[in-house]
Amino acid sequence: MIQPIQQYNINARPNFAPNPQNSIQMPSGQRNYILVDPIKVDYFVKQKENALPYLANVLAISNNEAEITENLYIVDRLLENNTKGVEKMYPVLSRFNSTTSPNIQTFLAGIYRKTQIPDAFGPLVSMLIRNSINPPSANFDPNEEIGGAILAYLSDRFRK
Repeated sequence: MIQPIQQYNINARPNFAPNPQNSIQMPSGQRNYILVDPIKVDYFVKQKENALPYLANVLAISNNEAEITENLYIVDRLLENNTKGVEKMYPVLSRFNSTTSPNIQTFLAGIYRKTQIPDAFGPLVSMLIRNSINPPSANFDPNEEIGGAILAYLSDRFRK
């Protein structure tokens, strides 16, 4: 039986900023990657399956790019930690299938690559086409991850 996750108390650490925009530093300048609060990420990763309902709730209601990116990063780390059930979050994750944010696209494609949710293939192709027509302005190319996810879908289908 999965135990409900305790509400994450952002004020538990004196150095943790309560503003979601301050708990993550988005790519900028010469840095093409995000910086996250490792203690916060570790907290959720250790919760494994118990963290999924909380993360799904945040992703379902947030419109803050930094908060969404941070939570997608946590979901990606959960997958790397062999957490089961992430594929059941697709209805929430699919909310971002039409995003133009290169940060969100990159983590979403990474999650789709690892979960191989069949319904996510079409949105990945759409993302790649949209980005080819209107290249996003970022200091990294989200199409690398999107294309890699598409190739993972295709290569796994041909191995069988």
